[in-house]
Amino acid sequence: MTFPFNVYLVAIVSACVTVLAVLPLWSKWCVRAGVVDDPGRRKIHAQPIPLAGGLAVMTGLLVPTLVAALVLWWQGRAAAAHDSVAPVKLLDPTTQRLLLHGLTRRGPELGGIFLGALGMLLVGWLDDKRELRPAPKFAGQLLIAALVAVAGVRITLFVPSPIFSYTITILWILTLINAFNFMDNMNGLCAGLGTIAALYFALLAAAEGQYLVALIAFLTFGSLLGFLPYNFPRARAFLGDAGSHLVGYLLAVLAILPHFYTPRHPRHWAVLIPLLVLAIPLLDLVWVVLLRWRIGQPFYQGDTNHLSHRLVRRGLSQTQAVLLIWLAAALVGGLACLA
Repeated sequence: MTFPFNVYLVAIVSACVTVLAVLPLWSKWCVRAGVVDDPGRRKIHAQPIPLAGGLAVMTGLLVPTLVAALVLWWQGRAAAAHDSVAPVKLLDPTTQRLLLHGLTRRGPELGGIFLGALGMLLVGWLDDKRELRPAPKFAGQLLIAALVAVAGVRITLFVPSPIFSYTITILWILTLINAFNFMDNMNGLCAGLGTIAALYFALLAAAEGQYLVALIAFLTFGSLLGFLPYNFPRARAFLGDAGSHLVGYLLAVLAILPHFYTPRHPRHWAVLIPLLVLAIPLLDLVWVVLLRWRIGQPFYQGDTNHLSHRLVRRGLSQTQAVLLIWLAAALVGGLACLA
């Protein structure tokens, strides 16, 4: 049964509009709370920039989700009461039935995903506020990744071993969180790559009829799309560690949730599709970690050896470098849709 595209469109628009509306409010709050990025070494801005992106993106995910849940409850209650004067239905019966069926089957898993998102946002926000040492920050990431795996979001790769499944899932989530954290080094870079990847995951899931996964991906896409005008090319707000942790976490989960090995893609290599969608941040992570290890520098210590920095040193402006990386991500990720 085909899920109506207009519901996906509503998810995108509602998330985007929510972020556009709330980001100025979160920015003001961050300024008052002192959660800002001050000018300094390796910084191009002359004034403190609020680290409000993560809070706004999370709001863009939660508000449409809560409103949708309220609509489902409202229509279900009216139907159960056989209310002949019930208000105009916002969802047709087929869509309502599909959503209720999906939420019933995957409710605990979806609850774990959203709690994990809030937890990862909190870890990043504490880092923005207090500059956590690497050990407690990593411990927080590890704990949340483990809890999400316990909730049922797990990778199997056709290996019938729970230990393998939990281990590879936790490693994957930790890798993506830090990959997107590393890529948050120029205006629009992390958010733009997240926007592109979320769109690809949404389209892939929608094409396979995996509508709950597609809805989460479209909400993520819409939220990041709403944030980008505040972050690129001139930044009035940054994602901060809260935002980059959240983006990395969401993309890690969106890479796990879809069933890439399906009757339409009955080939085992289809499970490698997420590696294409996320190739750019993953390759950048591998490159800088190996380079830092080679020169004896801690892998978590920032530097200017990322792909974006190297493009700028070759003569591109920062805006041009970001656009080129976006283009590369779109082209490589597009191969996943053609696979």
